[in-house]
Amino acid sequence: MKVTEHIANGNGKTQFSFEILPPLKGQNIQSIFDSIDPLMEFNPPFIDVTYHREEYVYKEMENGLLQKQVVRKRPGTVGICAAIQNKYNVDAIPHILCGGFTKEDTENFLIDLDFLGIDNVMALRGDAVKTETYFTPDKEGHSYANGLVKQIDALNKGEYLDEEIQNQAKTDFCIGVAGYPEKHIEAPNMDSDIHFLKKKLKNGAAYIVTQMFFDNKKYFDFVEKCRSQGITTPIIPGLKPISTKKQLNMIPHRFNTELPEELIKEVLKCDDNGQIREVGIEWCVQQSKELIEAKVPFLHYYSMGKSDNIRAIAKQLF
Repeated sequence: MKVTEHIANGNGKTQFSFEILPPLKGQNIQSIFDSIDPLMEFNPPFIDVTYHREEYVYKEMENGLLQKQVVRKRPGTVGICAAIQNKYNVDAIPHILCGGFTKEDTENFLIDLDFLGIDNVMALRGDAVKTETYFTPDKEGHSYANGLVKQIDALNKGEYLDEEIQNQAKTDFCIGVAGYPEKHIEAPNMDSDIHFLKKKLKNGAAYIVTQMFFDNKKYFDFVEKCRSQGITTPIIPGLKPISTKKQLNMIPHRFNTELPEELIKEVLKCDDNGQIREVGIEWCVQQSKELIEAKVPFLHYYSMGKSDNIRAIAKQLF
């Protein structure tokens, strides 16, 4: 079922969803099930599965030359989605990236997803890999998410890259895209960011999931600005509970997200990560309650592979 259909079926009630990471190479699917099982009592209509693109390392050979090697630390997004839908009978939503994909790769990826009966995809540009200063697209791939969305929408219309294909079967993906309440780190300002968000929606996207935020005013201001510019698409808030002191530095740097002063002070008072975990849970619960009062369609939690704190939050809300 499409995300937009899940929203309609909710009849205005806020629903629960979450995002997981594929396991590190060498781990099996049970590690995924172990993180999902504790959250199933809250009846998530869908679960997002991230995609981690290939990275490269350079190893020195005996002759002194450097050899470029491909590293895939978290493979398996398509297989995980299939396993989730089979085991739990909920919709699994794979992330599809521009980075590391040619347009042909993307088309083949989408065909595989369609064969598996996957109804939703999350279309993202993706981040630069560690060896890049700025994001670099594949030579035959998309530079921006709006082009990726356009290709997915074209396949929904039966338009393939090879125009000579006969009897083109149409896919029927519901396309999600990212929104940034504090703007994308590379956007010069919020107006520019929303301009490109509107292009993604015009090209076929049907719903928006936001980057994590820790101040609900950022989300409400973002929604108001989107609505004032004619965006009527559902905007699902993304939340992440703080759990370690290290995240005070990592989250603002990596996600361009501002942490409220009050939250920082509470974390710094803590003696260990156990106390920080409780602070993060309580902060996220209060965020969630305010968002539920505002009748958001979903509360979407970034689990980062750990479900214990998400479960503690959900138990108080759903």
